[in-house]
Amino acid sequence: MTRSCLLLGVFMLGEYDIIDEIIKKRGLASKIFANREVLHPDYVPDVLPHRESEIRKLADILVVSAKGEKPSNVLLYGLTGTGKTVVTKYVVKKLTEKASSIGTVLSYAYVNTRKLDTPYKVLASIASSLGLRIPYTGLAISEVYRKYTSALEQWGGLHIVILDEIDYFVKRNGDDLLYKLLRINEDLNKSRVSIIGITNNLYFVENLDPRVKSSLGEEEIFFPPYNAEQLYTILKQRAEKAFYPGVIGDETISYCAALAAREHGDARRALDLLRVSGEIAEREGANIVTIEHVKKAVLEIEEGRVYQSIITLPLQQKLILKTTVELATKKGFTTTGEVYMAYLEEAKKRGLEPLSQRSVSQVLSQLDMMGILIAEVRSMGRHGLTKIIKVKDEVVKAVERALADL
Repeated sequence: MTRSCLLLGVFMLGEYDIIDEIIKKRGLASKIFANREVLHPDYVPDVLPHRESEIRKLADILVVSAKGEKPSNVLLYGLTGTGKTVVTKYVVKKLTEKASSIGTVLSYAYVNTRKLDTPYKVLASIASSLGLRIPYTGLAISEVYRKYTSALEQWGGLHIVILDEIDYFVKRNGDDLLYKLLRINEDLNKSRVSIIGITNNLYFVENLDPRVKSSLGEEEIFFPPYNAEQLYTILKQRAEKAFYPGVIGDETISYCAALAAREHGDARRALDLLRVSGEIAEREGANIVTIEHVKKAVLEIEEGRVYQSIITLPLQQKLILKTTVELATKKGFTTTGEVYMAYLEEAKKRGLEPLSQRSVSQVLSQLDMMGILIAEVRSMGRHGLTKIIKVKDEVVKAVERALADL
């Protein structure tokens, strides 16, 4: 047996020992969660509190689909976590079930265009919802479109296409695919397609091509943020299904709701807080979920959010961020000038064409806006004004983890 095989065996043995140790300590059955899936964003509950008006508006528009008629295209907009996605899935699912019971051919495709962020991936996902097998790559988009329209004609029903986070997709790829999908019925005889766009950007439609804007925004529904009282109702409903009786009290649920209400009434954020709080309590071997667990969850979620933001940055911005964090952690803060000089040296070492000092300053401002850095302008007396940059402790950990290989 080779040395590498022996090392692999030792590593795997150690890994299994760790897993066995965790299983022995905690067991496989949770003392906290009865059904943790209830707290995930993909879960669609039977009842959606405080969204009755939006459900009614969307159902009024889409109800004709249950008898096979094409409804108007719809644009849903509002801030993150205001219920747009869950309401859409709820209404479309109910109408699809109703259509099936009366013999109407109706189906739908849901695509999160932030996750499937290229025209090919989006179109392939839409086509695959009709049972088509589209390769991960290799076909021209025109060929995928042809296969989709051909499948639609053979199928002969109404296809509702839900495009979530469509603002992100259009900003990244332009609106050509969206325009094509909005005009697809011109290429169909026996079937129809209706589009539902979901956006977090309240000004999304203002930047669209006028032809796309008029077609997509045939009907529009705005989703207002939840307040703390509404978030409490939502969390209470989910908690009753997610946790075992007596595991979480009203004061902990109320605390989660209050934190999320401060951040624009984000129900998704509130549910994440509740779930992660329960997972922390579970890891600690606790029997109840407390406010202290929620406070720990806030830090854990924040670090995860920062990590995801960092790994998507371009290389030059990653290098500037890494340089800034290294300098700031040494004495508690750094300045734009110090960052630029250290970055300049590091870029040259790596054979990169350095950005200008003005560009580096703009990158630092962007990182400040993202909440990754804290930048403030401070008077240095006769030396004029300078930008002081600080870094939160949780950001330091996230940067080190995200940029370990840089």
